[in-house]
Amino acid sequence: MAESRRRFLEHSAAAGVGLATLSTADLWAAQSAPTDRIGVGVIGCNGMGFSDIQSMLKRPEAECVALCDVDASVLARRAGDIERMTGTKPPVYGDFRRILENPDVDAVVIGTPDHWHCLQMVMACEASKDVYVEKPLANSIEECRLMVSAAERYDRVVQVGQWQRSGPHWADAIAFLQSGALGRIRTARAWAYMNWMPEVPMVPDGPTPDGVDYDMWLGPAPQRRFNPNRFHFNFRWFWDYAGGLMTDWGVHLIDIVLYGMQATAPNSIVASGGKFAYPDDAEETPDTLQAIYEFDDFSMIWEHAVGIGLGPFQRDHGVAFIGNEGTLVVDRGRWEVFPETGTADGKPYYKMDPVPEHRAVSGQGGLDQHTENFLECMKTRQQPRCNADTGSLAAVNAHLGNVAFRTDRKVHWDEAGQRFRDDAEANAFLTPTYRGPWALPRV
Repeated sequence: MAESRRRFLEHSAAAGVGLATLSTADLWAAQSAPTDRIGVGVIGCNGMGFSDIQSMLKRPEAECVALCDVDASVLARRAGDIERMTGTKPPVYGDFRRILENPDVDAVVIGTPDHWHCLQMVMACEASKDVYVEKPLANSIEECRLMVSAAERYDRVVQVGQWQRSGPHWADAIAFLQSGALGRIRTARAWAYMNWMPEVPMVPDGPTPDGVDYDMWLGPAPQRRFNPNRFHFNFRWFWDYAGGLMTDWGVHLIDIVLYGMQATAPNSIVASGGKFAYPDDAEETPDTLQAIYEFDDFSMIWEHAVGIGLGPFQRDHGVAFIGNEGTLVVDRGRWEVFPETGTADGKPYYKMDPVPEHRAVSGQGGLDQHTENFLECMKTRQQPRCNADTGSLAAVNAHLGNVAFRTDRKVHWDEAGQRFRDDAEANAFLTPTYRGPWALPRV
């Protein structure tokens, strides 16, 4: 059964040559058989990993064939959820390597904490699995490079979970931006003001909860005693495992800036911020941050704040492209344009025609379209909308901002060499040190 399915996936594009008048979806419907279903395994199924598989299961070809998590209670709950959704309870594992050995698994969803993404994605590619990996792509710049190399070397379809890339209203906004109507874009601004984020109070280390394989959860991260503040959702606020709001929300929104401006990397970055909202709580990453990126012909400003919801343009998140003729502002709900004004003969005028507000259509926010794009690309073997290379650009830029903050000075980036110029302290952040027996993959 698994071999039949794999043969279909590998050869469906070639088979479709004689049916060129049909869409990919039509081809799938015409050729689909029970053995042609796409078996998906999920590694890390507590949060977005489960949201991703839920989205995939809206497609008739997708089947959840395995779940993996280091928390037995999470694993049992999600297996029950899948059974209620599909009528079938998938096999469950505590060790992700068991999923990679399962011949029924054609693709894996990686929804683990950021520090695990690189090793699991590279090993999945080595095992001939396609990969849907949550954002950010990786927890360091060197890991990003390795993951891009792995996708290329093993010729795998890799989609990074920056699902705004698939949202129609985001694409519409970018198309308007690139029409030139705004004039020359001098500044792009991206922000996340998260008033829903509470303080994380200090709590002592304690025993590992029953059913949790804590050593596997740590994986390549440094050895530490168990602390509930570092587990599940809150891992995001500790440098061992993630990069704070910069890599959590920043990759989504910085990605839109890079997409719109057709940019890759800045020449220099400077950042300022700290723990200003909750100075005495347990988090390590800054709750308030501003970073300025200098590109060849424009600047990008990133800013985030927790405990505050009223951000620029009265939006808690968004991207603004500020041009000579007007400013385009887009978020997950809508996009609109604010024309610049001038004066002629003592009378004010708009420098560009007004543009009505464009709202996102319900059900087309991007996630379902993103997972659908991944599944379609598995059949065609084409590159998805946010492949490893694209996801790497957003992740690298987010990490650059964090390095500038952690070094507390302006840093200069050499894109060709993938290093900071003449800055040993900054370069020390490029590559993580893995805790044995885990080792940084070689690709």
